[in-house]
Formats: sequence, C-alpha cells, structure tokens
Amino acid sequence: MLNTKTISELKVGYASGDFTPLEVVTSLESAISTRDGEIGSFLSRNLDAAVAQAEAADLSLPLGGVPIAIKDNINVLGEPCTCASKFLSGSYQSPYNATVINKLIAAGAIPFGRANLDEFAMGSATENSALQVTRNPHDLDRVPGGSSGGSAACVAADLAIASLGSDTGGSIRQPASHCGVVGFKPSYGRVSRYGLVAFASSLDQIGPLTKSVTDAALLTNVLSGHDKMDSTSLDAAVPDYTEGLEAGVKGKKIGVPKEYLSGDLHPDVKANVEKAIKALESEGAEIVEVSLPHTKYCVPTYYILAPAEASSNLSRFDGVRYGTRSSEVTDVLSMYENSREEGFGPEVKRRILLGTYVLSSGYYDAYYLKAQKVRTLIMRDFQEVFEQVDALIAPVAPDPARKISAGSEDPLKEYLADIFTIGANLAGIPAISVPCGTANVDGSDLPVGLQILGPHLGEQTVLQVARAWEILRD
Repeated sequence: MLNTKTISELKVGYASGDFTPLEVVTSLESAISTRDGEIGSFLSRNLDAAVAQAEAADLSLPLGGVPIAIKDNINVLGEPCTCASKFLSGSYQSPYNATVINKLIAAGAIPFGRANLDEFAMGSATENSALQVTRNPHDLDRVPGGSSGGSAACVAADLAIASLGSDTGGSIRQPASHCGVVGFKPSYGRVSRYGLVAFASSLDQIGPLTKSVTDAALLTNVLSGHDKMDSTSLDAAVPDYTEGLEAGVKGKKIGVPKEYLSGDLHPDVKANVEKAIKALESEGAEIVEVSLPHTKYCVPTYYILAPAEASSNLSRFDGVRYGTRSSEVTDVLSMYENSREEGFGPEVKRRILLGTYVLSSGYYDAYYLKAQKVRTLIMRDFQEVFEQVDALIAPVAPDPARKISAGSEDPLKEYLADIFTIGANLAGIPAISVPCGTANVDGSDLPVGLQILGPHLGEQTVLQVARAWEILRD
C-alpha cells in the first residue's frame, strides 16, 4: 500500500531501502487503474515517463523519487495541458515546463498525472470540466469541490502522494476541505505563476495539496522563490518552512473574525471550527475576536475583478494561434465567433461576458474601478487585523460538499459560497485548509476544513498553527 504514504514517509522508506520510487509509481498506477474509473480525478498520465524518472531518481534530493500529480492548467513539457476545455483538449501539447515543474524536477520529484479541474479553473465543484466529472472519494454522489477538484480527490483517494493546484478564490482550500486533505495557498508572488494558464493574473497562485501539514511545508520549500520569468514574483528570502513547524501556539494571538462565524453556517461546520478554537486556546493561544468589516463586499468585488481579468486573459483563445478552430468559417470574424462558441463551456462564457461588460465604455468607472478601490479597503482590513494578531482562524466553506448537479442551475449561490476564501486572494495573503472533523449530511459523514490565514509572507506562522491543530486533532 505504498500509494497511501505521505512524502515524509516515502523519504524515510527510501533512505532505509524499504522500497524504491519505481515500486511507489507502480503502486500508484495500480490504485489509479482500480479506482479512478469511479472517481475521475485524472485526465491523463504518462506512465512511461514516470517509470523512467523513477528508475533514475536521485534519492539525495529533497523530493527525490516522490511522484506529484499536476493540475491540468500547469504546463509540463511534452504533455497535454487541456485546462479541462474543449478548446485545448486534443489540440495542444505543452512546449515548455512551468517554473514550478522545473523546481519539482530539480528537487527530484516525478510529475505524474494530469488532474481534472473546472474549465480554465472557473468553478467550485469540478462540474464545469468539459471532459469528465470528478467525484468526491468520501461520497461518490457528491462533488469534490473546485476548481482543483481532481488534485484534491486524487490525494484523498490515495491515487497520488501529493498534488499541485491553483487558487484564484479558494480553488485549493475549498476542495481540500471537501475532500479532507491539506490545501495551502501561499502569499501572492511567493510562488511563480510562469507556466500556469492564467485565469485572473492578480489573484492566481499555485500551491500544494497534501496528506499532512509537514508535506505542505516540504513542497512549499521547493516551490517558493523569485523567478525572473514572472514579473509578479517576489524577490524575497525564502525560509525553511519545516523549521519550527512543531513550535506550537503558546503565546500566539489568533484572531477569530466575527463576520466569518455569524453567517449561515452548517451547524456541524460551526461546531468543528469552534472546537478547534477551544483546543488551540487550551494549548496556550490567546483567542481574540476581530473584525473584517468589508467582508460583505468580497464576493461582489471578486466577481467583478476576476471575470474582468479572465476576459482579457482568455482573448488569446481565438482559433488563430493554438487550440480549437471551428470548421464553420467564412471569414475572420466567423472564425473567432464560432471557435469561441464551440470551444468554451457555459461558465467560461458567463465570466467572459461579465468581465467584458464591466470593462466596457461607460461601465468601467462604475464597476471595475470601484471594485479596485474596495479591494484596497479589504486589504487594509487584513493589514490592520494582523497588527493585532499573528493569525486568523475561520471556516473554509459554509457547507460540506453538495450533491453533484445540486447547485449547477444557481451560479449565484455557488459564487456566494466562496465568501470565506476570496478575501485571502484579494489581499494576497497565505491561507491553508486543514481537516477538522466531519459534518453529517443525509447520513454521510463529510469532511470539514479549518482555515488558517496569516499576514503577507507569513507562511511560516500559518504552517505552525496548522501543524499545532493537526497534532491536537490526531
């Protein structure tokens, strides 16, 4: 059962000679072949390449011989990068590696498997994938969350040791919560976005999904750092996130935003979060009620800014340079129109239309410019709170995973459910989801995540608090 192990356990096993990277890759392939037919977490995988890399693995490297699944909007040389869209499926093969992939390979890791997602990372259930449905391993009738639903589901089902996802408004943390794994979004600029297919460039961030907080720290060590290929990448020293991971929370001030626990929460979600707060307090943390007064504006602000950036970023998909080109073409304009009509799914079209509208003449000042100003107020809320406390604690989502198709007819309800995760993206701060008990829904015990947020470049504090909770929970 080598597929069930963590990164830390693989490193120990390799060092002792108990097993080899090839045996781990073989175990994963067997598990995927057996179970992924019902879960649908992977869109493709290159077993031959993974076997070759496993046989040549340098076990002296930080991630030597460790297979990592990759969300299918991150470019890996020679492999498909479909973004779960008809626009790129079967017609695009990546000519280069994303910076994070180069970093993984340099650290000895083995990229293995392309994980499903909502099309172009737009969604929170992985139901917007144009290629297949991904199911929650804890209840196959339910969604895994999104947009990194495949990345979360494969780790939860032990079909991957760990995975990479991307988080624009909660797309790592929410599926991690729904699937019962750890999902970490570092500070904006801490991890290079070069080679990530852009959704909203000022919000997107790559991060790990893992089986433990320690594994998240190990992967963040490798992924972090300045990249000259990404103009938004921060040129700041990167600490060793595994150092001080067991420091605990004694003497730390942890804030509880009153706006996050006063809303319409599932009672079991609220009870689990409150239990975690009390447990951390019993370990010496000082719990402080704080306020983020502009929280109520997070959703409308995000759903103006993110679609506006998407409208611009996705204009490159036009049937000219790469991807789908419609066969129903009479002139250049019909090529653009028909290629985009055939290539994009309903949610992507909805967001492009919304984004184009808020950027259009006569509406730019009323919507886009005003949303940018409100974003500044939201950032100031967090800055002021982190002058009082070391970290914040909150739910990840108001409810556990819903039934498949249960929310697909009401996109507004889906958008509103992002209320607890969007703020971290608008403010550019680090945030993590750590498993925090279960909620009973219709007889199913479904995972619940605890969210911990920290100040900009405060990854070390976030990981320390998360690890302290993980120890208490276990």
